[in-house]
Amino acid sequence: MSGLISFLHKNNARFGKLDGDNIIDLTDKFAGKYASLSDAANKGALGEVFAADAGFDASLTTNEVTLQPPLLSPGKIICVGVNFPDRNAEYKDGQGAPANMSLFIRFASSFVGHEDALIRPPESEQLDYEGEIAIVIGKGGRRIPETDAYDHIAAVTLCNEGTIRDWVRHAKFNVTQGKNWDKSGAMGPSLLAFTGADMLDDIALTTTVNGEIRQQDRTSRMMFSFTKIINYISTFTTLCEGDVIVCGTPTGAGARFDPPKWLKPGDVVEVSAEGLGTLRSHIADEG
Repeated sequence: MSGLISFLHKNNARFGKLDGDNIIDLTDKFAGKYASLSDAANKGALGEVFAADAGFDASLTTNEVTLQPPLLSPGKIICVGVNFPDRNAEYKDGQGAPANMSLFIRFASSFVGHEDALIRPPESEQLDYEGEIAIVIGKGGRRIPETDAYDHIAAVTLCNEGTIRDWVRHAKFNVTQGKNWDKSGAMGPSLLAFTGADMLDDIALTTTVNGEIRQQDRTSRMMFSFTKIINYISTFTTLCEGDVIVCGTPTGAGARFDPPKWLKPGDVVEVSAEGLGTLRSHIADEG
């Protein structure tokens, strides 16, 4: 499985293609045209970068670099909350599926790349995991019909939408504080080219902590489908090339255990989806 990545090599920001453990560095090929993978995505040019590795040899391996989130500067990162039926049932409010989806925004600085550390801050021990699928917009639009929504996706990746739980509840009507701690979540390992509905419509999504399955469901059970998500969000805001949408997590986050199972230094979290690979993170304390 190969995909597009952003990475650091000798403290220099680079981008290229990941194929197994091998990396084809495409930075110089696009010098003067795209300064980064995000730059290419924001210009609607991911397809050009996906096609650009022909004739290039792998020049690096993953052992020589630090993988970063594939897109370091997306225009928007919009997250869908409570998008699986069992996750909705956790709220015990007697209501079925909501009429409309819950949404919130994350900052790019709240994510790290594959195999990097999620950081537990000194202000809270309640670092939690949420395994999700993220889609990258390749063609912008407003009021996008569901029937056309898949035409607007350029790429797909995985996300651990890490959350500081007690800070989610610091206010009455928002979750922004708990969702945006620096380096509390992860994306990656790479961007995979979107190939059509079969890539997303009914795939298993699983999260493990230290090898123990904590979350597991299928995307066909999402209350709001990928096409509905694009349609709904684009109603109130123009979706732009390079925007990222994180599409919801199954039940089984650490907060839902009794007692809660918060992440601690040394833990390893893996988010996997059929056909999309595995995003791996370890946990470390800040500093």
